[in-house]
This record gives sequence, structure tokens and C-alpha cells, in this order.
Amino acid sequence: MTTTTWVIIAVVAVLIVVVLAFVARSASHRHHRVQADRIREDVQAQSERLDKREAIATETAAKARAAQAEADVKAAEAARLQDRATGHREHLDSSREELDAQRERADSLDPRTKSAEKHADEATDDDAVRAERAHKVN
Repeated sequence: MTTTTWVIIAVVAVLIVVVLAFVARSASHRHHRVQADRIREDVQAQSERLDKREAIATETAAKARAAQAEADVKAAEAARLQDRATGHREHLDSSREELDAQRERADSLDPRTKSAEKHADEATDDDAVRAERAHKVN
């Protein structure tokens, strides 16, 4: 074999090696592109899910604020009603005291009430004496 033949064989071998390296590199690049595309698709899907979750979180927060505002209104109404009830109760107590004072004044003016009270006091005293005697006997 001549030198030319060896040079041609060497050139063909180098070309084969270069072609094989280029094919391997292209396959590697294609694999990386496919892998990158899959990752991008996953990121996009996850991003969409996060956007939906964010929308749900925003909606839930708005509902919570609305419920809190409603609760605040109810609490204010309850406090107002409680104050009103307290005012009614105070007025009622004052009116009862006035009625009791008028009843006592009427009783103090009425001669029948004085004798009835005297008889009631005597009966109460008699009952107390009887109860005390019964207690001592037992």
C-alpha cells in the first residue's frame, strides 16, 4: 500500500470520527432540547395551578374580610342593643323604686294598713315563738 492510500484511509477515518462526533453531539443537543421543553411544560402547568390557587386564596381572603365586616356590624348592633336594654333596666328599676315609695306613702297614710301591719307583725312574732318552742322540745 502506498502512502496515498494510507492518507486516504486516515482522512476517511478522521471524517468518520468527525461525523460520528457530530451525530453524537446532535443527539445530545436534541435530548437536552426535549428535556428542556418538558421542564418548560411542567413549569407552565405548575404556574397555572399556582395562579388558580392564588385566585382561590384571594377569593377566600375577600370572603373572610366580608365575614369580619359583617361580624363587626353584628357586634356593634349587639352592643347597641345591650346598652338599650341596660337603659330600659335602669329606667325600670327607677320606676319600681318610685312605685314602692308611693306604695309606702299610701300605706303610711291609710289607717287600715297600720293595723293590718301590726296584726301581721304580731302573727309573725307568734309563729316565731311557736317554732322556737317546737325546736326546743325536739
